[in-house]
Amino acid sequence: MNLRKKFAVGMLLAGLFLSACGNEGGNESKKADGANKQEASETIKLGNSAPLTGPLSIYGQTTNNGIKLALEEVNANGGILGKKVDWVEYDDKGEITDAVTNYNKLMEDKVDAIFGGVPSKPALAIAESSVNDGVLYITPTATQANITEGKPNVFRTCFTDPFQGEVLANFSKEKLNAKKVAILRNQSSDFSMGVADVFEKKAKELGMEVVADESYGDSDTDFKAQLTNVRGQNPDVLFIPDYYEKVALIAPQVKEAGIDATLVGADGWDTVLSVMDESSFSSLDNSYFSNQFTLEDPSEEVQTFLKNYKEKFGENPSTFAAEGYDTVYLYKQAVEAAGTTEWAKVIEALKKVEFKGVTGSFTYDENNNPVKTAKMIRIENGEYKFDSDAGTNK
Repeated sequence: MNLRKKFAVGMLLAGLFLSACGNEGGNESKKADGANKQEASETIKLGNSAPLTGPLSIYGQTTNNGIKLALEEVNANGGILGKKVDWVEYDDKGEITDAVTNYNKLMEDKVDAIFGGVPSKPALAIAESSVNDGVLYITPTATQANITEGKPNVFRTCFTDPFQGEVLANFSKEKLNAKKVAILRNQSSDFSMGVADVFEKKAKELGMEVVADESYGDSDTDFKAQLTNVRGQNPDVLFIPDYYEKVALIAPQVKEAGIDATLVGADGWDTVLSVMDESSFSSLDNSYFSNQFTLEDPSEEVQTFLKNYKEKFGENPSTFAAEGYDTVYLYKQAVEAAGTTEWAKVIEALKKVEFKGVTGSFTYDENNNPVKTAKMIRIENGEYKFDSDAGTNK
């Protein structure tokens, strides 16, 4: 190769090298520019994607109610780092495609952090979309385990499905002295299936016999066939891990079927009495479910939250509302510890946080899941009663 060709090749390689470095630097510069714009702003912008219409809207609306109450309080007390906090929300109807579309809108809005993705499927879609961008994403309510796994920028305020499954199996064995358990699960629900799978595995590990494992679909309203099979096995505990609308349909039919078992459920049961006729309350007497917080907590923090929420929205807060509320104060604490809204620094602050909120006190584990205690709630005479603390999410 002559000198002229060597020189040309050398210049070409040098150009490619500089171009590659320039692109890499460009990506970093883009992130830095975004951070600088956020720092220069006089406000902090937070946003979410949640089901605000459709069959899951009650969950999105109550989560957002908790968030908005907290934001009002925060802004009334000087904001975060002296800056007012703005809020933007988009409706995903609980659908994955809409959630991803909304995520892209939020990134165009240049939000400082994203909350939401209330059910697990859209939350997972947002989490997977967020990893490459590095934006801080906190889901207040989505419980599926893989939402945070392997995603350093993704956190949750609630505990996970596997945690609840283990806690409820332990509770059935230790508190209820169950020897035989039956499961009635919603095969259309990731939440129901996830909790049920872990409950079944843990129950067997603890020496309990799983005598029946029946299932139904989202559209089912008649459970006679499944309950007839359960009754024939005479279980001590009937485990029903589903959301409250379905439980409100199932519980009276359990009683009609003559099943003499203690009903046990997960945090999806929260507010079940609100959608039942009082004449059916007795079907849930002496049943239990795990929850993130309890209305009976005597702490000043919880009682103030209950009072303010009821004054603003005319009803008691659900667990979804409490988790939304805590997520705002969790973010505030992390930002103030970091001294900035820059994503990477707030993420590092969150990993070290020691947080105390209305849903309890917690730190984060290696998968960005909160290490916290479940509250076991007993239903008695149409009222929720705190029974005991159960397990620690480790």
